[in-house]
Amino acid sequence: MAPERGTPVTGTSDRSAAAAARGVFGRLAGWSQRHRWGAVLLWVVVLAAITAGSQAAGSDYRNDFSLPGTESQAATDLLKQHGSAQAGDSIQIVLKDREGIDEREPAVRRMLGQVRDLPGVAQVRSPYADASAVSEDGTIGYATVTLEDKAQHVPKADITRIIGTARSAAGDGLRVELGGEAVRGAEEEEGGSAEGAGLLAALVILVLLFGSLIAAALPLLTALFAVGGAIGLIALASHVFTVADFTPPIMMLIGLGVGVDYALLIFYRYRHELTRGADSERAARLAVDSAGRTVFFAGCTVIIAMLGLIALGLGSLQGVALAVALTVLATMAASLILLPALLALFGQRIRRQVLKRAEKSAAKGKEEGAGWRQLAAAVQRRPLPALLAALLALLALSAPALGIRLGFSDAGNDPRTTTSRQAYDLLAEGFGPGFNGPLIVVVDGDRADGQAVRTALAEADGVAATTPALPAENGGPVTVVVFPGTAPQDAGTTDLVHRLRDDVLPPLERQTGAEILVGGPTAATQDFADSVAARMPLFVAIVVGMSSLLLVAVFRSVLIPLKAAVLNLLSISAALGVVTPVFQEGWFGVQPGPVEAFIPVMIFAIVFGLSMDYEVFLISRIHEEWTRTRDHGHAVREGLAATGKVITAAAAIMIVVFAAFVLSPSRMLQQFGLGLAVAILLDALVIRCLIVPAAMQLLGRRAWWLPAPLAARLPKVELERPEGS
Repeated sequence: MAPERGTPVTGTSDRSAAAAARGVFGRLAGWSQRHRWGAVLLWVVVLAAITAGSQAAGSDYRNDFSLPGTESQAATDLLKQHGSAQAGDSIQIVLKDREGIDEREPAVRRMLGQVRDLPGVAQVRSPYADASAVSEDGTIGYATVTLEDKAQHVPKADITRIIGTARSAAGDGLRVELGGEAVRGAEEEEGGSAEGAGLLAALVILVLLFGSLIAAALPLLTALFAVGGAIGLIALASHVFTVADFTPPIMMLIGLGVGVDYALLIFYRYRHELTRGADSERAARLAVDSAGRTVFFAGCTVIIAMLGLIALGLGSLQGVALAVALTVLATMAASLILLPALLALFGQRIRRQVLKRAEKSAAKGKEEGAGWRQLAAAVQRRPLPALLAALLALLALSAPALGIRLGFSDAGNDPRTTTSRQAYDLLAEGFGPGFNGPLIVVVDGDRADGQAVRTALAEADGVAATTPALPAENGGPVTVVVFPGTAPQDAGTTDLVHRLRDDVLPPLERQTGAEILVGGPTAATQDFADSVAARMPLFVAIVVGMSSLLLVAVFRSVLIPLKAAVLNLLSISAALGVVTPVFQEGWFGVQPGPVEAFIPVMIFAIVFGLSMDYEVFLISRIHEEWTRTRDHGHAVREGLAATGKVITAAAAIMIVVFAAFVLSPSRMLQQFGLGLAVAILLDALVIRCLIVPAAMQLLGRRAWWLPAPLAARLPKVELERPEGS
């Protein structure tokens, strides 16, 4: 068995194990090994208890896209304050008959009467009560069902009952379709295949990497234990906190990728120590005490980024951020506590397989990390061309992100088989695309003020039609429903919202003395997107700043954290640059539409933390060699040789797990999965394998520069214990 280049073998394992035993993580691994059955049983019991509790209590996931301080939220609050029916969301019952819907009036009125008596319904407005609710040719009309509350607060069973009651009137040439966010939520498909596909692909990669099914299964088993517990805890927490209904698949997505990643980093170091002569228990303690530190630091970085999302105050994103932070915390704990116990149980069998495979490689003359060492040497010979070529590629991929348009998908992005999509198309056919995204203009005045506002709105550019001014029953605010001339997702509708607020309505407020607010789901979507864009710079500054300070303390360097921050931002912008043309422009047959408003902040928070994982793992090994030899070029080559294989394998696993979510029926999860997969791919291959070696070569000894006054004040943080210490 050939020893790794530049590393002594004799006595190393004993000294390393003794050093590991003194470290916090080494002692933690030692406890897990000594109480292996107890540690595993504890995880099983806790997981079973959490699962049973969450199933018994159920979940209370609910979306909250309210944004205090925005005009759309002020409009909703004003309507609720006066008990207006318009405060609730609405459902459109869309009717089409080639002979004309007037021919179906008795049956339609009977059906609408049944809908009016259903739970959750506040009001039903018939198409026969308003000429504007019937198309010019008389073949298409719509009834408006106003719900008692926002769609996310109305039970899905109530919405399903409304759908069934309305569609029971269809037949004999009459089509009945239903639209609205509540209907879309009730029709939402469940996922499930994405997680299975990702796990299967990850298992295949791990088997190819380790050549053993048992060795491959341990990282996956560790991740599944962690994710299962986290999902159960969040289901229970949803009864106390506001947690969005799309949180569980995101937790599964992140938990599987990160959990396997963290366990793999520790397991790979464990395998490395076995090939150097350590027995199973000593190898596990040393692996946890060294690679476990990297896992702990990387996990803390992700958690910091998630907590930064909470500070943004963006409704449902706070619950998602809390859930992802808890998931990452659980994966860290599983990697540091459960994995050593599993290694103690299966260690002897794994050790025999690892040594057998190492002997075969040695017999064939294969040297560990030789290919990566050659790649690093090639980059070091021409660092500037390699750096410039890689940077230009990332900048080219990032360019489309400059035109990103944030928003939310609507029924126009739904499968054509759904009733929500059918209703969307019928409304566009009969009344124009803007009828799928009306604006609710709230006038805090009398009916005369409402009529004046309606007249001005009807004459505004971009407005296709308006309803009469509708006063509240108790004399509260007057509402005017405005139908844009463009579809809800079009840039023209965004421009109309801003034009009404900035140019059309302020003169009317001065003239009438009434407060006039533009609200409704379409305006709220725009307010949410504007809020994300406005708060994004502060969020980026907080996360980058805190992470950079941690890196300064770890590596005793100013330039390395600066380089890491810039490169991480580049990988994120490149990922968004891929997501934008695919989903916004409709590449590869995807239904075009805006990028979900919270995708950029979520991708940034998660990718920035995960990128730090690879950065720390690579740079810590380079720093270890630099500390030992003071040969900068040698340190870069050996750092990449020692980590290139495991970084690529870990990235490949995360890529297949994330990419599998492109198969999800949810457009949001498709964007999320593609963005994360592209970011990790670029980070692992382009940045860690090309840009980092080139940049480190160009920086030379300056890479480790730290001003003396700062060095004296910074705490010393050991990330990896030097081998042989």
